[in-house]
Amino acid sequence: MKKLFILLFSFLTITAQAASSEGEEFKPGEMITHHIADDYTWYFADGVVLYLPVILIDNGQVNVFSSSNFYNEAHEVVPYKGYVMEHGHIYRANAAGEASEDKAGLYDFSITKNVASMFVSVALMFFVFFSISGSYKKNAGRAPRGMQSFFEPIVIFIRDEIAKANIGPKYERYMPYLLTVFFFIWFNNLLGLMPGGANLTGNIAVTLVLAAMTLLITVFSGNKSYWGHIFATPGVPKWLAPIMIPVELIGIFTKPFSLMVRLFANITAGHIIILSLFSLIFIFKSVAVGPLSVAFAVFMNFLELFVALLQAYIFTLLSAMYFGGAVEEHDHVDDMGHGDGGH
Repeated sequence: MKKLFILLFSFLTITAQAASSEGEEFKPGEMITHHIADDYTWYFADGVVLYLPVILIDNGQVNVFSSSNFYNEAHEVVPYKGYVMEHGHIYRANAAGEASEDKAGLYDFSITKNVASMFVSVALMFFVFFSISGSYKKNAGRAPRGMQSFFEPIVIFIRDEIAKANIGPKYERYMPYLLTVFFFIWFNNLLGLMPGGANLTGNIAVTLVLAAMTLLITVFSGNKSYWGHIFATPGVPKWLAPIMIPVELIGIFTKPFSLMVRLFANITAGHIIILSLFSLIFIFKSVAVGPLSVAFAVFMNFLELFVALLQAYIFTLLSAMYFGGAVEEHDHVDDMGHGDGGH
C-alpha cells in the first residue's frame, strides 16, 4: 500500500511539474475529470500512454485506426481522416477541422479506457475462477488450498447469507448472477483504485446496465403473487387501485434506479476526494502541505478499499432481495381469517 501511494504521489508530482515547465497553471478540475472520465487513451504516467483503437461505422463504412492519430508531436488534438475528437467524443470534422453537429449514421464502437479496463477485469475473473474450479476438481474431498481457500468463504457467504436468506428455496438459479455481479463490481472497484486505473464502476453507463439486468431478472421471475401485490394489493380498498397501481409500478423502476445511482455516486465520489486531497499540494504550491494531504489521502484510500467491498455487497444483497420478493409465495388472509394457500 505504501508503494501504491508513492507511485500515485509521483504521478501527480510529474504532472504538476510538466505543467509548470510549460508555463501552465495546475488545474485540479481538469486532472480529476480526466481521471474519472472515459477516454480514447489510457494515461498511466507522464510519457506512459496506451493509445486505444478507434472503431467507427460511418454510413456502413468501417474505419479502424489508433487514437494516436488524433494527436500531433506537441500532443495537440488534430483532425484525422475527416474526424475530430472533442470533449471525449468523436465527431465528423467540417472544412475548418472543427467538430460538426451532424452525427447521422456515425456509430462509435471504439475500445475506450473503460472498455479496455473491463476486458482486463473479465480476464482476471476468468483466470481466478477457472483456477479455483481446477482446484476443486484436483482437491476433491480435501481442504481448500491457495486461491480456493481465500475465495471459498466469500462464495459460501454469498450463498448462505445473501441468496438463501433473501430468496429462499429457489436461490440456486440466481447464484451465477449474484456471484458474477459481486465479483465484477468488487474487482473493478479495486482496479479503479490502482494508479492509472480506470473508473469503470464510476461510469453511470456501466451501473445502468448492471441495474437493468437486475430489473429484467426481477420482472421475468415475478410469479402470480408478485404481480398480484402490484395490481391488486391485498388489504387495500379497490377504490385506491388507481393510485396504488401507478405507485407500485413506479417502485419497480425506482429500486434498480437506486442501485445504479448508489454505485456510481459512491465510487466516483471516492476518486474525486482522493485526487482532490493530493491536488491541495499543488494548489497551495507548498511542500509543507504534502504530509497532511498524503495522510488524509492514505486514510481515504483505506476507506475506499472497504467501500469497494461494501458496494459490491450492497448491490448483490439488494438484487437478491428483489429476486426474493419476485418469487416469494404469500399467504393471503381473508375476512374470516382463512389463508388462501401455502399449506
